[in-house]
Amino acid sequence: MAYYANFLETEPARTEIDALRTPVVLEFGAPWCGHCQAVQPLVAEAFAAYPQVQHLKVEDGPGRPLGRSFRVKLWPTLVFMRGGVEVARLVRPTDAAAIAEALAQIGAA
Repeated sequence: MAYYANFLETEPARTEIDALRTPVVLEFGAPWCGHCQAVQPLVAEAFAAYPQVQHLKVEDGPGRPLGRSFRVKLWPTLVFMRGGVEVARLVRPTDAAAIAEALAQIGAA
């Protein structure tokens, strides 16, 4: 499962995320967020070379426990995980190369 354009309907629990053994990127944001919308072409471009990396788009905001457990402060925040462990994090990335570099740290192209 590669790039996924839509936000998840149900937020997964932190225990579910920590139990994932495959490479995964959590993207925290909101559908109405301008920064989140602007970064989507960059995320899609970077993910094109990493179809084996799972992409979970999580709507964040007050009272959302998953975002709080990752201490998300700004949107979009991309958390790159491998084996249930955070390997890299990007906050408001501005180029696909930075996203691709972080993807390379969790999954081989």
